[in-house]
Amino acid sequence: MRKIISVFAVFAIVLSCLSSADISVAAMRGPTAMGLAGLMDKASAGPVDGNSYTFTLEGSPDAVVPLIVRGDVDIAAIPANLASVLYNRTEGKIAAVAVNTLGVLYIVENGDSVHSVEDLRGRTIYSAGKGATPEYSLMYVLEESGLTPGKDVFIEWKSEHAECVAALQADDDGVAMLPQPFASTAMMKNSSIRIALDINAIWKDLTGVGMITGVTVATKDFLENNPEAVASFLNEYARSVEYCNTDPAAPASIASYSIVPEAVAEKAIPYCNIVMIAGEEMKDMLSFYLDVLEAANPQSIGGKVPLEDFYWV
Repeated sequence: MRKIISVFAVFAIVLSCLSSADISVAAMRGPTAMGLAGLMDKASAGPVDGNSYTFTLEGSPDAVVPLIVRGDVDIAAIPANLASVLYNRTEGKIAAVAVNTLGVLYIVENGDSVHSVEDLRGRTIYSAGKGATPEYSLMYVLEESGLTPGKDVFIEWKSEHAECVAALQADDDGVAMLPQPFASTAMMKNSSIRIALDINAIWKDLTGVGMITGVTVATKDFLENNPEAVASFLNEYARSVEYCNTDPAAPASIASYSIVPEAVAEKAIPYCNIVMIAGEEMKDMLSFYLDVLEAANPQSIGGKVPLEDFYWV
């Protein structure tokens, strides 16, 4: 009996070795990387479920793009529209495997007068992100809520989020649209600034699906050659997201990787909508969001919506 057991044990070890993989992951600092902190902690101690991980954290999409295009990384957490751009640029060599971050855009004000989209009528919204997804998302929410930008509500575009906060503080009647964790940082610096509207919640009320900020993509080569490793990664990613959202130790872990400071992470996590949504639900949410962006500006998604093979379901 001992010999039989030992044979099965050896067989299990061999299978484990055959299914293991070296997985390289890139992510942008901010909410799209925050959900990876738990997995990064595990991986720093050795292989996770037989797989070895290396992580690269960057501050902007421009730094992540070449890593994906050259095949230097297997998996990357990036903005949703960039995933579509890269799919088109690489002629379908990447696929989306999960949604990792829902909406992170919030209307904030220096006061307590805005409680609905209608309350924005006649107001000026300070925002960064003109010509990018923040603009298209804001326009969609305003127009679908019955407000015409430039007539019922006015938008003053700034080059960066800090300028929005400065304009907000100088205008007693102004409001600003800020993403997390910038919204939480502004609130920490000025206690009179508060979150007035959750753009993600309004989007979901209007459409029935959540707004998407970040997705996780992988190269087709890696997906096709390492299906067990991909399944393991998604399982571990889900555990890591749960850790981020519920464990009191998560903010310190996030800060240890210079993703965002600990105090900011602690305040921002409840508003960052960090998730791990895969399969058909991911496909439904992401395809709808990309359709909205295509209607606003096809170039924002690389010229056209991806084909069915973009969705790894």
